[in-house]
Amino acid sequence: MSAVLAAYEGDLSQAATIRRRILALLPESLGRSDGRLPAERQLTDAFGTTRITLREALTQLEAEGAIYREERRGWFVSPQRLLYNPETRGHFEEMVRGQGREPRTELIEADLVAASPEMAERLELHPGTVIPRVRRARSVDGRCVLYVEHYLRPDLSVMLGKDLTGSMTETYRRDLGFTIERVTFDIMPTALGSEAAQALRVTRGSPALLITRINRDQHDRVIDCDVEYWRHHAVLLRVEASSVGGFPRG
Repeated sequence: MSAVLAAYEGDLSQAATIRRRILALLPESLGRSDGRLPAERQLTDAFGTTRITLREALTQLEAEGAIYREERRGWFVSPQRLLYNPETRGHFEEMVRGQGREPRTELIEADLVAASPEMAERLELHPGTVIPRVRRARSVDGRCVLYVEHYLRPDLSVMLGKDLTGSMTETYRRDLGFTIERVTFDIMPTALGSEAAQALRVTRGSPALLITRINRDQHDRVIDCDVEYWRHHAVLLRVEASSVGGFPRG
């Protein structure tokens, strides 16, 4: 048992060393047009290590948000995270452009589905109610970082006939006279399912940040529920809190 434990600790120590050596490569890789790291086989040969130990080091760096992997494309240096302030009103395109970066939205599907019990509760409907659903992939500077499913209340099926590659918030305001006045956020880590992983071009089970938003209009009616799956290394949540009303202290 002691020999097995010693070998395991040796592998961990070697992975930590490889991790530091990969970190030293990141500025060079970031200088490339796509920010791609050398292929795993090249790294294995260069470091004189095994594929298992290399993967351990790469996985550590991925968990830290320093690098990310795309299915069948390899490993890349993570760009600067996008700041996401839940207290700031606005939409994805405003947020991205406001930080000097370029947004893009791809419509994956727009259809009608039966509301699950969980979604019906969020939208204040009866389970099984037929509702519009919009599935989209959203990119920053050409890199897909967000897969989102929008579930709308039943009377908003007219949205399915509109341009859904821009801001739905702006479409609500311009065409339907709704403004989003109150939002409830649920934020938690998750592992990506098949549809989200495919949209984000990563493997199923990859780590992600799940943000569920319930949006209400100026009359305090639920408009929709957005289920957002963010690449965990692509976004930084930032909220400013004052002492008014109190907040938890250590």
